[in-house]
Amino acid sequence: MNAWKDEDTDDGGEVPFKPLTRDQARELAAKDPHAVNPWRVIAVQIVVGLGVALIAGFITGRMEVFWSALYGAGVVVVPGALMARGMTSPLTSMSPVGSAVSFMFWLMVKMGVSIALLMVASRIVQPLVWPALLAGLVVCIKVYWVALAWRRRV
Repeated sequence: MNAWKDEDTDDGGEVPFKPLTRDQARELAAKDPHAVNPWRVIAVQIVVGLGVALIAGFITGRMEVFWSALYGAGVVVVPGALMARGMTSPLTSMSPVGSAVSFMFWLMVKMGVSIALLMVASRIVQPLVWPALLAGLVVCIKVYWVALAWRRRV
């Protein structure tokens, strides 16, 4: 049992549920200081991936290292963009159950596309330099940690 009572509670001691209007929900979402725009994360991943590819290509002087690192960044960015597009569509916010199912669906799409891109990497990038590909991939994945730091700082 609750140790305190609120004046807005009904007879059972529970606070009654009041659904928000669409405008109230938008206003509440705009005030959320912890929200991170997924498209901003994707944009930073693109910039970071291109930077890693340029640095790797410049240091080694080999174009195949550049293309391998850029492809590694693409293995993170392309599936991430697909998931961001799917999760920001109006259909995903119809209901809580719909949002959960949509999240799981787009997460599986993201993983499947990532695996498929890795499987065809050696056919697309000739000759493929795996360490460079993995460097681009890992650095772009680490951008998600930066997004969490943005979230805490705000």
